[in-house]
Amino acid sequence: MVEEALSTTNNKPKQRTNKPKSVYEWNVRDVQNWLRRHCGDYHPLYADNFVQHDITGRALIRMNDNSLTRLGISDASHREALWREILKLRLKTDIIEIRDLQRRTNSFGFDAIKT
Repeated sequence: MVEEALSTTNNKPKQRTNKPKSVYEWNVRDVQNWLRRHCGDYHPLYADNFVQHDITGRALIRMNDNSLTRLGISDASHREALWREILKLRLKTDIIEIRDLQRRTNSFGFDAIKT
């Protein structure tokens, strides 16, 4: 009976205690995972382009329409769809940074930043 209890507790999935990796820390593989998840239709078409140009998270969120063209994405509708997802990622990253800044500010006893 004790062995049963021990074996069932060992089978529980481990809860993630670490924060997700910051976009600024993403490597090429992380960008590929993002591309597959958020731009699934375009992943098979452009995954190699992102790898060949060594696109990391830091490079990804700095991209613009011109960067995507230089990356070899000539179809304007594809660039627009990818750009939209990059903008969403950039916005999400900015929001996380603002929240982290507010938490740090609050932990030092300062008032929260008000905008």
